[in-house]
Amino acid sequence: MIKKNFITGLLVLIPLILTFWVLFSLIKFLDQVLFLLPETLRPDYILGIEVFGFGVILTFIIILLTGIIANNFFGKKIITLYEVLLNKLPFVKSIYKSIKQVSDTLLSSSGNAFTKAVLIEFPISGTYTFAFITGEPDQILTKNLKGKYLNVYVPTTPNPTSGYTLMVPRDKVVELDIGVDQVLKYVISMGVVPGDKKLKQKK
Repeated sequence: MIKKNFITGLLVLIPLILTFWVLFSLIKFLDQVLFLLPETLRPDYILGIEVFGFGVILTFIIILLTGIIANNFFGKKIITLYEVLLNKLPFVKSIYKSIKQVSDTLLSSSGNAFTKAVLIEFPISGTYTFAFITGEPDQILTKNLKGKYLNVYVPTTPNPTSGYTLMVPRDKVVELDIGVDQVLKYVISMGVVPGDKKLKQKK
């Protein structure tokens, strides 16, 4: 009985504690943005105490103001100007371009990356794993291959942020009628906790 209650207690507390720990760590990290402010404008200088979470509010305001500026005529001109300058710096140019391409693909409202979950045969024929469609490979990469291909990202368990990028024949991709979030639950739980819906193959 003691063992059963102890395990039950762990199952209740571990997710709760880890969730609050992640949130606390994220807020503490974002609070570091306060160091960008002059000392006289920081909450600890004005109020005499540190304000936990003020960095989150400040970060939100900075991102919002940046978006407002970037969406107007003069803001677009500024962005174009600094992108031209960055593209003239040899080492910085390659880093900036790569990061921008990834962020544009993932965050753009018109992007299709990670919007569809599929099944593919991996790592060997006859075994299947989940994957997310990230787009179509460039013709430079597929000109020597027959048929149409898709770029897919295969997440690893239990950390889906690491994985493999594969080019898979379109006819080898099995489409699913479940959401990306449900597949992520399945991957993170190592298959122990299935998604909220039944995993069904599209006909």
